[in-house]
Amino acid sequence: MLDILAITGPIFAAIALGYGCTRASLFTRADMRVFGQFVIKLALPALLFNALSQRQIGEILNVSYVLAYLVGTLALMGLGLLWGKRTGQNATDSVIATMGMTCSNSSFVGYPILLLTVAPVAGVALALNTLVENLLVIPLLLALAERSRGETGHWTVVVGQSLKRLATNPIILALAAGLVVSVLRWPLPEPVARTVNLFALSSAGLSLFVIGGTLVGLPVGGMGQQILPIALGKLVLHPLAVLSATMAQPLLGMAALEPSLRTAAVLLAAMPMMSIYPILAQTYGKEDLGAAALLVTTVASFFSLSGLMWLTEISRFGT
Repeated sequence: MLDILAITGPIFAAIALGYGCTRASLFTRADMRVFGQFVIKLALPALLFNALSQRQIGEILNVSYVLAYLVGTLALMGLGLLWGKRTGQNATDSVIATMGMTCSNSSFVGYPILLLTVAPVAGVALALNTLVENLLVIPLLLALAERSRGETGHWTVVVGQSLKRLATNPIILALAAGLVVSVLRWPLPEPVARTVNLFALSSAGLSLFVIGGTLVGLPVGGMGQQILPIALGKLVLHPLAVLSATMAQPLLGMAALEPSLRTAAVLLAAMPMMSIYPILAQTYGKEDLGAAALLVTTVASFFSLSGLMWLTEISRFGT
């Protein structure tokens, strides 16, 4: 267990440092937005480009991984929407809660943890998750949210706008560029490779610091009954759904997912929700719920992730 804490401890210590520095006014929440933009527009794209450009295309386009993660996520999405309907929530509230259960913070929290647990496949797993989440899961949830408002036909516009934004997103552009370099097997000039690597290395620590600073001042009081199902869905049910999907693949005649990639998929599903969750929820008047759920789930994930990694180690030892 001490080995597990040696992995999760530094991750959450970096988050706590970001929280403490912002709380003590060494930085402001506005500074966190600037740092976050640096990660999203420079450091993370450099990281993803490195992860893809330095591998052969066969290692990157892992259909089994994509299907397992997507099927597990869609299964939980359906369960979340059904739960919302059974508990009497309106359609919009149900979709927003389901978004919190199914959209992981793969970049800011997930990648640093993968880097310490399954480093050889960390970059590829992050790239595949980025594709699934940004091209399929988030646009689908936004479309459902718009449709729940009763604005007939408007959801198609939302999906179109989301896809247009993705076309100019630095992360998506970096993924595309990395795939091109991988397919054509272009060796990067040494000065270019070193420069890209310099920015890529800055991603992990700064992203965790940003998460901590962003948590300062988020409201929690009086929302326990609404937050608990979201946190439970995100930290427990999502990884279980993805794990079930990976285990079902051989039964359906598909190739079994490589153990390290299976571990990566389950760990990424077990991450707290994406940091922009409150911003997306704000569009539908649920910014306080989104912010509170983000805070509680991020704090609780220290214990749930440590437990999950401990169980993973026991499973490996047993085999």
